[in-house]
Amino acid sequence: MCLIALSWKQHSRYRLALIANRDEAHDRPAAPAGVDPADPSIYGGRDLLAGGSWLLASTHGRLAAVTNVRAGAAEGPMPRSRGALVRDFAAGAGNVDVLGDLAPEAAGFGRFNLLAFDGARLAFASNYPQFRTYDVTPGLHAMSNGDFDAPWPKSGHATRALERWLASPAGLDGEMDDDALAPLFDALADTTPAPDDTLPDTGVGLPLERLLSPPFVRGERYGTRCSSIVLVEDTQLTFVEQSFGPNGLRLGRTRASFAIA
Repeated sequence: MCLIALSWKQHSRYRLALIANRDEAHDRPAAPAGVDPADPSIYGGRDLLAGGSWLLASTHGRLAAVTNVRAGAAEGPMPRSRGALVRDFAAGAGNVDVLGDLAPEAAGFGRFNLLAFDGARLAFASNYPQFRTYDVTPGLHAMSNGDFDAPWPKSGHATRALERWLASPAGLDGEMDDDALAPLFDALADTTPAPDDTLPDTGVGLPLERLLSPPFVRGERYGTRCSSIVLVEDTQLTFVEQSFGPNGLRLGRTRASFAIA
């Protein structure tokens, strides 16, 4: 997943509202969002190559999401998959303080940014450039492939879209049908490249920075695989995901709403 925008503890209806795009090679096998066959308490997409996930929620009101960190050349295979961080936290029982236990083994994962919500607190952790973890402050935030809240163009686009939607009638008291969620999915589907003078320098060169600059990355072999919306109320969680194939081909949409135990 390469773009997450979220609202934390600043809305009358949603304690946590999150929109996200996952960018990945189209030939990497994955299952769309659904109930995990091995643990019916967790819900989300599954990486069928290395296991784990990029975004999971649980019936206990937990949530975890991960992105990689773009910093020059790719790292190559690492001993452990980032997706395990998501699954381990979503299926676990400890509060976000358990993220501190990752410090001794964090270097064994590829460069990661991790969000973890335990039902009461939301925290961030990363192993690049060194391990750190801290609670997220209330407000609007974005996480992509750089520092948390780095002012990348697509991050600002997504947070502004989320802020507008939360202030709209649909966000305040509307039903969560396709029409109500359309503005959020439309924002995540934007393919407009950012101007060169606003692009980050992550060590991959200007042509690739341009290619990866829109919220939605369209490509034959690599691109946005799914767009997700997760809305957490006091007693209910809603998770909606739209899947895509090569060149932005729309595939299926999944939806689940479940009571928080």
